[in-house]
Amino acid sequence: MLRKFLIALSLLSLSWLALPSLAEAADITGTAKVRSGDSVVIGNTRIRLGGIDAPAVDQLCLNTKSERWTCGIAARDELAKYTEGKSWVCHARAIDRRGRTVARCDVGGEDIQKWLARAGWALSYTRVSHDYDADEAAAREAKAGMWQGAFIAPWDWRVRNKKTTILGATKPPEGAHAVLLASASGPVAPSPDCTIKGNVNTAGECIYHQPTSRWYTQIKMKISKGTRWFCSVEEAEAAGCRETKR
Repeated sequence: MLRKFLIALSLLSLSWLALPSLAEAADITGTAKVRSGDSVVIGNTRIRLGGIDAPAVDQLCLNTKSERWTCGIAARDELAKYTEGKSWVCHARAIDRRGRTVARCDVGGEDIQKWLARAGWALSYTRVSHDYDADEAAAREAKAGMWQGAFIAPWDWRVRNKKTTILGATKPPEGAHAVLLASASGPVAPSPDCTIKGNVNTAGECIYHQPTSRWYTQIKMKISKGTRWFCSVEEAEAAGCRETKR
């Protein structure tokens, strides 16, 4: 009996050894659909660009004139424009809590995370890596992208409060917190292609409504109510929302 058990255990161990680890998994290649400054989709695989953190699509920043601007949309659009028509090669590193593949990606032979950090559209995500610290420093020195004015680090913006630190190349103007703590998810969609509405129902669920939904016009977009705009179904579902049932 003991011998049979040991043989079975040995076979099980060998079967595990035969399985490729994530680090040995095949690269993910192809053209990408850009969802935000640090997330894309290649084929059916949702990818989170590792080592950096970019502003959420509905995050606001201040420019050199202390005017608010949708830096999250700018980061997404600049990434899409820079990589348009180019082939991506992504090296998988892990799977995050949202089921996305965390990867380091080369686009046309260039480390795209490095480009994002150096262009000021993302920060080095020092909680997990210091690979892009020098690139972030270069962007800060050049006042590139978000560094031109004032902003909140993406990881702080997700859990922001009145004491959240403001970053930027210039001293933040009076009242900066009031702008930077808000989001672009007000009454008007932040972009013509970001028309999916998300709201929280009485059960605490996040529900998204496409323009064809019967309830679409009845959803009033108010930041204080926790509503937000999404640019795609994939983005809404990645945020933990489900589609309305009617």
